[in-house]
Order: sequence, then C-alpha cells, then structure tokens
Amino acid sequence: MNENNNYSDRDQLDRELAAYISDALKADIEKNGSATLAVSGGSTPKALFGYLSECDLEWPNISIVLVDERWVDTNSPDSNERLVRENLTQNAAVNALLVGLKTDHDRAEDGLREAQQRVGFLSKPFTAVVLGMGGDGHTASWFPEAKNLKNLLDPENTDEVAITDPVTAPHKRATLTLSAVLNSREIIIHITGEEKRAVLKFAGEQHYPIAAILKQKQTPVALWWAP
Repeated sequence: MNENNNYSDRDQLDRELAAYISDALKADIEKNGSATLAVSGGSTPKALFGYLSECDLEWPNISIVLVDERWVDTNSPDSNERLVRENLTQNAAVNALLVGLKTDHDRAEDGLREAQQRVGFLSKPFTAVVLGMGGDGHTASWFPEAKNLKNLLDPENTDEVAITDPVTAPHKRATLTLSAVLNSREIIIHITGEEKRAVLKFAGEQHYPIAAILKQKQTPVALWWAP
C-alpha cells in the first residue's frame, strides 16, 4: 500500500475522491488527449459516482469501463453497467463513453471474445482503476472459491478479460484480470466500515484475492476509507 487516505465521514470521502479522480482524468486528457477510468459496482461507489458525474471535464474524451460484470441483462438490478449508467454517466458526464463487459450472448463464455475486444480498444494505461472489496477479500470478480482464480491473478496472463464462476455468489462474471488492472497509472481501493478495513489488514496472511493488489510493486495503490 503506497498511501492511506482516511476520513471520518463517508460523504467527505466521496467528495474528496471524486475531486481527486477528476484531477487525474483532466491531467491525462491534457497530456494524451483522452482518459480511461475503470470502476467497480456495489453500493459503496454510488455517492462517489454522483459527485464525479458533476465534475467539469471533457467527458467526450473519457471512457468508463467496468472492472467486472455479472452475466445478466444490462437493465437488471444486478447489472453493474446499469449502476454506472444511472449514477455516473449522468449530468455533466452524460457524454462519456461507457464500455460494458456484458454482451448479447446468452452464455458468458460465448461473449468473452467480444468483451476482450471492447477492452482491447481502450487507451492504456488506465488513468485509474477503482476497486471495492467484499468481506471475503474478493475484489473485481476474483473470488476465493473460483476454480480459475490462479489464472485470474497471474500477472503474466496476457488476457485482459476472463469469465469466472464465483461459486459463493450468484451469476457467472466477466472480469478484468490482475494483469489488466495493473496496467493503470494508479489503483484506488475504495471501501468503508471497520470490518472491511480489518479484512484488508490481514489480507496477506489470509491469502485473500485482494492481496495480489497489495503485494505487487508495479502500480501505485492508495486506500480511500471512511467508517
């Protein structure tokens, strides 16, 4: 972990993090003409997305890609793409390019190639990757019981997207691999609550999937946390 940003208030955390990400996107656009932000789903980033959506940026030059996605219809309440569409690509950010991982294929395995192509077309390194974390230490869709976890966490894996069955959670998933996440200027771990901070603290000892992020030396990692 390169940096800890601890706040006593969740709203302050979300406001400060939105401003920080906005500055990073702006800097990338000024230097390279475009920027790419990878974001995660769940309830934690909703407020962050709302604040970020109101930032004054050159949104047509920004691509937003999902870190992972359940293989459900993109209008499903379980869809991360829907979450981002309804909370982030709104307001000032309505003209950002949203790149989902779910395709029209019924079987996740049949949609893998198209999902890989979508991510492959994006400019890299990512400006930033925003990760959440579950109580079991999973991040992205790298679940402890997934049969292909070793492959997902192989830093030498050249595939940017993979299909996985979390086993302990519903729906097959499309997810960025560790090697894809590491191809970023920085990684932001955005979590709240004492329980999750405790999980993160012992992630290495417990061999949780998120430990792959914490132990690597390739990409800077910062924790953004509030109770």
